[in-house]
Amino acid sequence: MKEQDHRDEELEKIEVSLLLEGIYQRYGYDFRNYSHPSIYRRIRHRLKLEGLAEISALQGSVLRDADAFRRLLSDLVIPVTELFRDPEMFLAFRRDVAPELRRLPYVRIWHAGCSTGEEVYSLAVLLHEEGLLDKARIYATDINEDALQRARDGMIPIDRMKQYTKNYLAAGGKRDFSSYYASNHGIVMLKPALREKIVFARHNLVTDSSFNEFHVVFCRNVMIYFNTQLTNQVHELFYESLAQGGFLILGGRESLSFTPLAERYETWNDAQRIYRKTM
Repeated sequence: MKEQDHRDEELEKIEVSLLLEGIYQRYGYDFRNYSHPSIYRRIRHRLKLEGLAEISALQGSVLRDADAFRRLLSDLVIPVTELFRDPEMFLAFRRDVAPELRRLPYVRIWHAGCSTGEEVYSLAVLLHEEGLLDKARIYATDINEDALQRARDGMIPIDRMKQYTKNYLAAGGKRDFSSYYASNHGIVMLKPALREKIVFARHNLVTDSSFNEFHVVFCRNVMIYFNTQLTNQVHELFYESLAQGGFLILGGRESLSFTPLAERYETWNDAQRIYRKTM
């Protein structure tokens, strides 16, 4: 029985590999070096929703039907975000990074894996309060065009604003948070002034190259889904994209430790995963 279970597991790994290769060849999205347990759970979830028994059947559906692919894509790139998510990180950025950015004549920031934009808008609010927004440009990118469109719209359900206001205050907010948005019929619309300094664009961390030199790169809770090979590849991309003395900010479950580039940064705030490029 155990031998049969092993064979079934190996067969499913092959099916997953073929599905991901097909997606890459057909649509250009590369999930081949994502963590297998994570990607497998999401594929099984989509199988259940589609009423399919085998991964091979899902492959046929996805390769022939763009709508089926978009449904699977929504599972593979699950957006988990909120305004001022992890407020301690934003507080650390306000205290430890913003003073360094004030020394610069202009500031370019890349927010990679921006999802639906909540953290990007949080950063815009923070930069405004620290007197940096007027000389800043934020490039917010994601692999998912649907998520990017939601980010461009800048609309948020009003029932989330109580938690978001709490996050804002914990992040060192200096004003009445309601001054940054207007509400209408249960929807919150963020003020246009926050969006003027943000460029939303599609970018694939796996297949696309660097497109500018940045003083700050945010990539939080994205690489937790990557295997070691892909994680190191993306770190190379960020290193190439950062100006000397630039800051790299990762998620709480991510670290530069044990990566080939660890010695080229200094730890600026270990608890909040803020690093500064030194060489």
